[in-house]
Amino acid sequence: MIWSKEETLSKDELRNVQNTRFAKMLERIYSNVEFYKAKFDQLGIKPQDIKSVEQLCRLPFTTKKDLRAHYPFGLFATPQSEVVRIHSSSGTSGKPTVVGYTKEDMRIWCEVLARVFSMAGVGKDDVVHNAYGYGLFTGGLGVHYGAETVGAAVVPSSSGFTSRQLMLMRDFGATAITCTPSFVMHLADHAKAEGYDLKKDFKLKCGIFGAEPTSEALKKQIANVWGIKYHDIYGLSEIIGPGVAGGCGQSHGLHIFEDHFYPEIINPKTGIAVPDGENGELVVTTLTKEAIPLLRYRTGDMTSIKTEICPCGRTHRQIMPIIGRSDDMLIINGVNVFPSQIEHVLSKIEGTSLNYQVIVYKKGYLDKIDILVEFGDDFCFDSMSAIENLTKEISSQLLTNLFIHANVKLVEPRTIEVSDTKTKRIIDKRS
Repeated sequence: MIWSKEETLSKDELRNVQNTRFAKMLERIYSNVEFYKAKFDQLGIKPQDIKSVEQLCRLPFTTKKDLRAHYPFGLFATPQSEVVRIHSSSGTSGKPTVVGYTKEDMRIWCEVLARVFSMAGVGKDDVVHNAYGYGLFTGGLGVHYGAETVGAAVVPSSSGFTSRQLMLMRDFGATAITCTPSFVMHLADHAKAEGYDLKKDFKLKCGIFGAEPTSEALKKQIANVWGIKYHDIYGLSEIIGPGVAGGCGQSHGLHIFEDHFYPEIINPKTGIAVPDGENGELVVTTLTKEAIPLLRYRTGDMTSIKTEICPCGRTHRQIMPIIGRSDDMLIINGVNVFPSQIEHVLSKIEGTSLNYQVIVYKKGYLDKIDILVEFGDDFCFDSMSAIENLTKEISSQLLTNLFIHANVKLVEPRTIEVSDTKTKRIIDKRS
């Protein structure tokens, strides 16, 4: 089912829509965001000098560092009185990355997510069990309102509480589930252990999964174990949240909604565009975002663009599933974490050194994280309770600041090997 006619525009019609919206977007950021005005003036460019999205290569990139440097509202293009929603994610220096939405932004967010649900065949007769996390992250609330837009009933279960989730899915007759791929497999394992028959006790017909890279093999396993159709969703809070792109189920790619988000694929080292079909870093320009429009935002996600016409009838190009990152970001059960963020948390805790190592692995289908931390030379303890208290404090601060549950292990000074080139901070055993 196709939700809106904009999904099937011809190439020329779509380009006209993009260019019209792009021109308004350039005027908005030049007139209202000092950061962008300074960038344009430095390059000697005025908004009217750019006639088409095809000239984007003349314009500067925006990065996550720019958002953090202008915390909290320095990149906003609307007055505070027009902002109706604020979301954020954790930051590397104690300051989160902040994004905002006007009423029109919220309408568009619901619109693009309605497209995703329509791709999965979800409508007014469905019950959506939403196990994405609610709160400052955009996942839970974004998907929630998108499902309501297509008329579905939403169960806002959020994450955790596995046994209760299974009971609600069965008793409320959920026909669709939204969560991370690892969590739905975690649910499957627990359901079997608790005596459920996955295909008889549940009414699920489809799932919409995202927030973490997933192999085609795991996607097929999820579909087979639950007896459902697997649909991808892609997004990031800086652009709008979930709903930047979605999988129609008739190809391996995800349709990126080009009437709102213009994609480029660049070589992450040179910043130069690569040919269609070649892997590179995804760069997105928001064409309709009002509160915080972003120009050529470097997502850090590695993918490629697929231009072949999709049998589903949608004409928007597709991005292939994300294959990795161009930076050192980790994705732990859908939560984005940089090693530098962990280092910042440790720097605030007395008794620890900044020599640490992160070990990521799978336990069942869920990501687990061990963090080895050397205590400082000046750390004084006269009992095991002192070590236990420091371990608990580190774990608590990591959860409070970065939203990750970590198994913290304190080790003696100079236990973790330090290289004279680049110390190996991350050991990822998941692959």
